[in-house]
Amino acid sequence: MARYIGPVCRLCRREGMKLFLKGERCYTEKCAIEKRNLPPGQHGKLRKAKMVGYGVQLREKQKVKRIYGVLENQFRRYFEMADRTRGITGETLLQLLERRFDSVIYRLGLATSRAQARQQIRHGHFLINGKKVDIPSYSMKAGDTITVRGTSAQNASIVHAMEEVKGRGIPEWLQFDAGQLTGRVQSLPTREQINLPVQEQLIVELYSK
Repeated sequence: MARYIGPVCRLCRREGMKLFLKGERCYTEKCAIEKRNLPPGQHGKLRKAKMVGYGVQLREKQKVKRIYGVLENQFRRYFEMADRTRGITGETLLQLLERRFDSVIYRLGLATSRAQARQQIRHGHFLINGKKVDIPSYSMKAGDTITVRGTSAQNASIVHAMEEVKGRGIPEWLQFDAGQLTGRVQSLPTREQINLPVQEQLIVELYSK
């Protein structure tokens, strides 16, 4: 499966905001945005031109792609799926991305980043409705239950993640029992519950040209 394997801090610097791609590091003074909030590259300090039109729309699309860790072809498929679904296309797009298995694991606090969640899923640490699922892009449905496999309950990355994200809370559309290491999708997420600083309508405008 194709994925971005380069330095992720430069992605945040390119977008000029924290995308929370590196787990707990993003919450410390070591975060690249805290240290040098400039575009990457030797000419980063010189990039001061104001973007309009296509440039603004492109940056919004790139921002969402990088937050969820998907590449162009996969992102376009999500958009086409959202476009065929009844409702507001932009909101449906974000809902589809938020319902990805790796995103749900991250939101439940079982991983410090979506990248770590993808790795954990690939290693088979979780069950959905009692069955092993190792596909990060699996689309969760309302009523689905996630459990940590018995042999994975003491996995160092999961234990560390739960301790690290303690107190940050989880979205209202999810439920988590830390004692039983069980999560549940109570309902599909609404736009208000997807707390992301993005303007999804710009993505719709970009793909509609």
